[in-house]
Amino acid sequence: MGGRVALVTGASRGIGRACAVALAAEGHRVAVCWSQDEAGAAETAAAIDALSGEAVAVRVDVADAASVDRAFGEVEAQLGPVEVLVANAGVTRDGLLLRMSGDSWDTVVRTNLTGVFHTIRRASSAMVRGRWGRIVTMGSVVALSGAAGQVNYAAAKAGLVGLTRATARELASRNITANLVAPGPISTAMTEVLTDQQRQAMVAHVPLGRFGTPEEVGAVVAFLCSDAAGYVSGAVIPVDGGLGMGH
Repeated sequence: MGGRVALVTGASRGIGRACAVALAAEGHRVAVCWSQDEAGAAETAAAIDALSGEAVAVRVDVADAASVDRAFGEVEAQLGPVEVLVANAGVTRDGLLLRMSGDSWDTVVRTNLTGVFHTIRRASSAMVRGRWGRIVTMGSVVALSGAAGQVNYAAAKAGLVGLTRATARELASRNITANLVAPGPISTAMTEVLTDQQRQAMVAHVPLGRFGTPEEVGAVVAFLCSDAAGYVSGAVIPVDGGLGMGH
């Protein structure tokens, strides 16, 4: 199954890095896409090199369609057409509804939702021509449960459900699948800044009683990108320790 070209956005750390490394472990050549953290992207590429894999680091601003087009052009020139897309890049600008600025709303929706549209649209043409493709978008448990102080983030992630499922229907005839992975509390740099009290409060709602790891998310993503997952499409798959049961 190995040897396909995979592109992972937001791959400089955390879940994105784990996805990139998991795909490399399956034999894929991986484009490690980054926006701000060049050093982190280099570390991800080094981790792939340690697996005797092949990686290229490419800068991209997913909110800018022209930047996405340039990044894909670089990857195509170095590795070939993208056959596996993991749209993971995202930002947060948390704040209570009544105090949230228009800029905080626009930045999150433009990156987390419109940015995914840009990447899927650019990747799809080569997948359609090749009559094979795997698309995985990175959602969140808050898309269905909501979260105080995250109306922008929750709205964008909820929008990804519709985007992913519409894509799955449109591209199914070309042997292209599209699925969404919805992580719950995961141990990343974002959660490391929480106080012990905040972490304990979050874990209290998780049936498995702990935070997940980026590698656990990466393993699910790698499966969805495999030949073995060829009959899985349009799914919303939680990796949340049971937090979202019932949604």
